[in-house]
Amino acid sequence: MNIVGVGCGPGMLTEDAISAIENADIIYGSERAIELASAHIRKDCDARIITDYKALRTLPDNAVILSTGDPMLAGLGYLEGEIISGISSYQYACAKLKIPMIKTAIVNAHAKDHEKALEDISFEISREKIVFVIADPEFDILRLAKSLPAESQDCKIAACERLGYPDERIAIGDLNEPPVAESGLFVLFVGMF
Repeated sequence: MNIVGVGCGPGMLTEDAISAIENADIIYGSERAIELASAHIRKDCDARIITDYKALRTLPDNAVILSTGDPMLAGLGYLEGEIISGISSYQYACAKLKIPMIKTAIVNAHAKDHEKALEDISFEISREKIVFVIADPEFDILRLAKSLPAESQDCKIAACERLGYPDERIAIGDLNEPPVAESGLFVLFVGMF
C-alpha cells in the first residue's frame, strides 16, 4: 500500500506522488484529495471516496491512499505502507511568510481539544517558538489571541487560507487585532515573525 501526499493545494504533487497515482489501479481518498490528484488518475483506475477511515488498514496491498498535504503532518502516515511525501501547508506557509522551519513548533488543533491546543501554543510561545497551528473550521482565532499571556503582546498571528489555491489569502494581525479566517480551510502562525 502507498500513502501519497497530494499537497495542500493544486500543483503541490511531487514527481514520486504523480508516478504512484498514475500507476495505481485502485485509489482511496477524500473528495478534496481525489480532486487534487484527478489530472493524474487514469480513466480505468477505480478511485473511491473514503467513507470509513477505520477500514483503511484492511485495504489491499496494491491500494494507493491519498492524503491531503503531507501524510506525516496530521495525515494518514500512521498507516502501514510506503509514505510518499506531499507539499504540506506547513512547508508552503513557511515559504510564503519566510519563516525558517527551525524556529517553529507545530500544534495540531484539527478535530482536537482546542483548550489543550491553546495551552500547547502558549507553552511554545514561552519557548520563543513561532507556532504553526493546524486548525479546523471551529478553531477560534480571537480566543487564541485572548488566551496568550501578557508577555506575548508583540506576537503576530497569520491566518493562511486555502494555500495554493487561486483564492489563497494570508491575513496578518496581532493579539489586539487578530486576523479573521474567511474560509474553513486555514492554518495559523503565531509568534514573533
